[in-house]
Amino acid sequence: MDYHIRKGHTGDIEGVFSLVKELAEFEKAPDEVITTEAEYLALYKEGLFDFLVAESNEKIVGIALYYFTFSTWKGKMLFLEDFVVRQELRGIGIGKALFDGVIEQARKTDCALMKWEVLDWNENAIRFYEKYDATIEKNWWDGKLFFR
Repeated sequence: MDYHIRKGHTGDIEGVFSLVKELAEFEKAPDEVITTEAEYLALYKEGLFDFLVAESNEKIVGIALYYFTFSTWKGKMLFLEDFVVRQELRGIGIGKALFDGVIEQARKTDCALMKWEVLDWNENAIRFYEKYDATIEKNWWDGKLFFR
């Protein structure tokens, strides 16, 4: 299958949002997506996040959505918020190409680290990250406050 990785743009938001909803289905939490495609577009235009897409035959088949933040212990950090490839296209290298692209973004913007979350039951994803010698922390718990 032919595909290429590129930086995303406003015209990609519909495809990005579709993949985010697919990811929520995969993670058994489809009702947790309360944002909208319009909100994605507005927040992207504000510069709140950036993304890479994997494209094949002019269709988005994978995304890596990230933003920059700060680690008080390490410095500038890239946080990979969502990383997904269409389910029927997993295992053929698209995910690796996207992940490598995000690593490249982190390095070229002088980040001290890159961070993401993975569900403890997603063994395929954990094995994928372990191929990069990634540290998978199991001692930190996420804290959240919801405002809507």
